[in-house]
Amino acid sequence: MNSNFVLCFFINLFIVMKTNWFLIVNPTSGNGKSKKNWRKISDELKKQHILFSFAFTEYSKHEEILVENAIKNGFTKIISVGGDGTLHHVVNGIMKQKLVETNTIQLAVIPIGTGNDWVKTYNIPTKIENSIAIISKEKTILQDIGKLETENNTITYFNNVAGIGYDGYVASKLKNLKRFGGIAYLLSGLYGLLFYKKSTFTIKINNQKIKEKCLMVVFGICKYSGGGMQFTKDVDTLDGLLDITIAKNLTLFDMVFNLPKLYSGKIVHHKKVATYKTSSLKITPDLKKENPFIQADGELINSGYINISIIKKAILFIVP
Repeated sequence: MNSNFVLCFFINLFIVMKTNWFLIVNPTSGNGKSKKNWRKISDELKKQHILFSFAFTEYSKHEEILVENAIKNGFTKIISVGGDGTLHHVVNGIMKQKLVETNTIQLAVIPIGTGNDWVKTYNIPTKIENSIAIISKEKTILQDIGKLETENNTITYFNNVAGIGYDGYVASKLKNLKRFGGIAYLLSGLYGLLFYKKSTFTIKINNQKIKEKCLMVVFGICKYSGGGMQFTKDVDTLDGLLDITIAKNLTLFDMVFNLPKLYSGKIVHHKKVATYKTSSLKITPDLKKENPFIQADGELINSGYINISIIKKAILFIVP
């Protein structure tokens, strides 16, 4: 076989990989909406002249392996088809692989989940045709990514909002309630208010040491979590800083009475809430008595102490 032909073949293959998208589809997202709508999604991608290959996830965290395999095969443009959990695992796949610089990867989302919280910050529509139209334009931003280090040096990355305490407890209960759709967040939240016992944390932030009995500590890059609630203040997804919210000894009455403020973002002005900005912090619970849950992008990841930092301009996200 002519060597020039072989060289041209591989050059063309490389170009195709660079221009094609690789879809990672979670068939269980949104109570099976990804699977039910797969034909519609694939037809719309073709209609909008988007070349693509794809793979379906088959088990928890399969996204991470699929991402690495896609990058090994030359793909630098990935679409997450699913909810916040799917996107979370795709992001972790990108951040953990060592094949290319993470800021050379383009990442887009076709949001088919229960909460779809990350897309709310950027006003990415949940309608399939409209979200794909945004992908076709390939407008990107280099968003920051959060890094969590928990016990046994376990590292997890997050692209939206993470936290420890009440919201971790809610995440632990949410999995069994997602069949109820969007109301699942409200149901698990109410359950948490009734049964979650507040934890005492030592929080090291901006050269301060704060010891506080808290409902939760939230650290975010984006605005929304828990199905549209806003616990972060004045977020900027590109500023290299985490937005920290310490919800102190909020009672059940406080939360119920201020429920509209949880969705409007005005809860951050409550007298029992404190906000900070920082590039890193450490949270240590009173482990003699407590071992509170930690969540990242709505996914339960661990419990115990946590170190949080930020990686500036880490991934190219497709946005409107």
